[in-house]
Amino acid sequence: MSLSARVRIPAAARAGEVIEIRTLVSHPMETGFRVDSFGRRVPRNILTRFSCHYAGREIVTMDLRPGIAANPYLAFRFVADVSGPVELRWEGDQGEVLTEGGHIEVTGA
Repeated sequence: MSLSARVRIPAAARAGEVIEIRTLVSHPMETGFRVDSFGRRVPRNILTRFSCHYAGREIVTMDLRPGIAANPYLAFRFVADVSGPVELRWEGDQGEVLTEGGHIEVTGA
């Protein structure tokens, strides 16, 4: 399965400003409990971990469980204090990995 994500990262912020990152990833998030029309169990296939690094620091990490809906939407806030790269990473239990990112330019530091 091919993963893809929409990511919204602000390009610029003022020092000390609270910014929000939003992301929507395309993934079925199959729990392993559902059955198909032939009565066969649909194999488990979920995203198990999400993390975000900003300017070399881990600012968010989440362990995802089967209760998360298909195509998970995540949003979180943090204080922008330095200019630097942002890296978002999703990992799945089928070995899939998706990495997306951007850069935030902080002014007035």
